[in-house]
Amino acid sequence: MNYAEAIQFLYGLRLFGAKFGLENTFKLAALAGNPHVKLRFIHVAGTNGKGSICAMLESIYRTTGLRTGLFTSPHLVSFRERIQVNRHLIPENEVVRLVAELQPLLKQFPADHHPTFFEVVTVMALKFFAEQKCDLVIWETGLGGRLDATNIVTPLATVITNIAFDHQQWLGGTLEKIAAEKAGIIKPKIPVVTATNEPEALAVIEKVAWDKNAPLKIVMANDVQSWLAGTRAPPLPGEHQKSNAALALATVDILQKQIPVAEEKIREGMANVNWPGRLQLVTKQPDQKILLDGAHNAAGVKVLREALEKNYPATKLTLILGVLQDKDWRQICETLAPLAARIFTVPVSSERTANPQELAAACRTTNPAAEIFSCASLEEALKKTDTDGFVVVAGSLYLVGEALEWLGLSPAGQGERGLNEWTAISQPVSARQ
Repeated sequence: MNYAEAIQFLYGLRLFGAKFGLENTFKLAALAGNPHVKLRFIHVAGTNGKGSICAMLESIYRTTGLRTGLFTSPHLVSFRERIQVNRHLIPENEVVRLVAELQPLLKQFPADHHPTFFEVVTVMALKFFAEQKCDLVIWETGLGGRLDATNIVTPLATVITNIAFDHQQWLGGTLEKIAAEKAGIIKPKIPVVTATNEPEALAVIEKVAWDKNAPLKIVMANDVQSWLAGTRAPPLPGEHQKSNAALALATVDILQKQIPVAEEKIREGMANVNWPGRLQLVTKQPDQKILLDGAHNAAGVKVLREALEKNYPATKLTLILGVLQDKDWRQICETLAPLAARIFTVPVSSERTANPQELAAACRTTNPAAEIFSCASLEEALKKTDTDGFVVVAGSLYLVGEALEWLGLSPAGQGERGLNEWTAISQPVSARQ
């Protein structure tokens, strides 16, 4: 087997959809030697900001000299982004080896209970991190939390970034239901840190923490400045990153007895955080800047709009917009379209893409004064905006990944973005036990 064949095998696992529940993951992990029991974790859930906070925590702990594992999703270009040790992507040959070693184990499952892509990748990551003797793994949930495959671990701390509307068809149509799924990662007596500020969502998290006797630290908006006092400035651009940074710092503080981190290491770690595709400003040529942001739900694009209004208030901007059909794309158009003088709507390289013509119509309704065009591809839009001074590419992490690859800012993948796709289940998470 070579790398391309290993990726093709992982593609094949998409046929098994996204079955929520922990039984398969526990069983597959046990067949693989229960690698998770040899590791320490910080488990991160939430609607937005998970990746940024994971990147901050990883950078801080790696700066102290710990060997860190980082597990995140989706990937922007290469599948290998999902599994990193000390911020080095898992090598291709290790992907091949792990796939080959797990294949015989998958035969021990009945056809109607075959592990899914995400379940297999979760165990691949656990096995690799254990083999690499990672001192600490920063462990991001996939979807939800309670029945997410990542929830087989018992962490040192759990982090719930925030609660907003996203994936309602699977997590539930109210903030309370979504919060209940995210709070499912809370373990008995394990400390919880959250920056959730929606009262109904926070009430759910507080109750779950109380019921499980889990110490709860709530990072409120007025706490942010105290956490960021001195030289610990937010390492990533955007006002929202102040809250993310405060949440990461509060987590480090709570774990000081188990994993001591000196103040200077915290500052150094925060100063060196790297997390592509989040308000990432690229100078393509002297007279053109491109801002890449993976905002893909109502809360995320609101943050993007606030950042644009604050940092580029007088800038005549061009918007390249691509959104997935199962997102609230009308709301996304209503939020971003008024900021742009020119708008190019594009398909996302996903079978779930929203129609560019429908996006263009929605943008036209919101901003009839703008020049609005629908394009057949992102490449076409980037070529047509080649002389525009300030271009914003937004609406989907998939789109941002494609832009990074097209702009030569990320190693080219082998058509691996499709691995981010999953076949929808027939029942919402909240209805499954």
